[in-house]
Amino acid sequence: MRKLVWLALLLAVVVVPFGAYVRLSHAGLGCPDWPGCYGQISPAHAADSILQAQALSPEGPVSPGKAWREMLHRYLAGSLGALIALIAWRAWREKRQRLPAGLLLAALGLQGLLGMLTVTLLLKPVIVTSHLLGGMAVLQILGWMALSPGLPPVAVPARQVRLAAWLVSALALQLALGGWVSSNYAALACQGFPACNGESWPALRFDHAFHLLRELGEAPDGSLLDFASLVTIHWLHRLGALLVSLLLLSSLWLGWRERALRPHLLCLGAAWLVQVGLGVANVLLQLPLPLAVAHNVGAALLLAVALLLRSRLRVEAGVARTSSVRWRLPSFNLRRAGGPGEGR
Repeated sequence: MRKLVWLALLLAVVVVPFGAYVRLSHAGLGCPDWPGCYGQISPAHAADSILQAQALSPEGPVSPGKAWREMLHRYLAGSLGALIALIAWRAWREKRQRLPAGLLLAALGLQGLLGMLTVTLLLKPVIVTSHLLGGMAVLQILGWMALSPGLPPVAVPARQVRLAAWLVSALALQLALGGWVSSNYAALACQGFPACNGESWPALRFDHAFHLLRELGEAPDGSLLDFASLVTIHWLHRLGALLVSLLLLSSLWLGWRERALRPHLLCLGAAWLVQVGLGVANVLLQLPLPLAVAHNVGAALLLAVALLLRSRLRVEAGVARTSSVRWRLPSFNLRRAGGPGEGR
């Protein structure tokens, strides 16, 4: 089963970033029905329908290239789904890793439903964001199943375990905020860094920024989402990045005393530096597509490294360790000083 898990992980590493590429290249409605493309198995079979739709709206979401990107993502996701189903069956049969395999299967079912709703509900932000989080969840579970058995546990103080858990939670929240930024096209609402449109703290508007059931780009009353709401979405993502950075740097500082954790912490720090650099570069360079996709990949990598770090940490048995030391010290001193009957 281990080989199947690794194969699924490698495929997920392709599927999740490719899904981001499809979304960011505005190809999410390249085939506006599901699971086929205009009722056909491939864009080649639906070529006439695609060309007719493109003729009606040349700048719209439908074109042969966009249709092929959308369907290729579906083909890859379907292959990943088949592998996950096989992994779940093997896990149940062999009585190994049943819980993560069950979670993986549940995430797969939810992800399939969200994939359908993403298209049929015409890219509602809450569905698009949930679909992104579902893909990340599948990737994280597969990464944990593949990598965690080879990572030895490390005993640390309880506060360090709690800090690692807070870091994972903050990263998950930051992922959700990033998905909300992307699905609302708010990535360029703040120009410049670290200031936002020349202001150190921009004017924020929360009443429309996080209304979950609205249509893409619209406020609850049907009007267009105003610029202040887009700035609010973007600015909160920056604040989330600051929170993550503080928790991560604290984790590095506390964990560095454990030599066994240092390689892992170096990976965590490197992933954080790359992700921060990509975030800043996306703003300053006006969101070039390769960097936008790379930022998505960086988020998945950073969360995976943090999650594996948390899975390694165990609360050290400080009381038991102290008791055993105190119990052994008198015996050690007696042997050094000469015990009863010694030297007679």
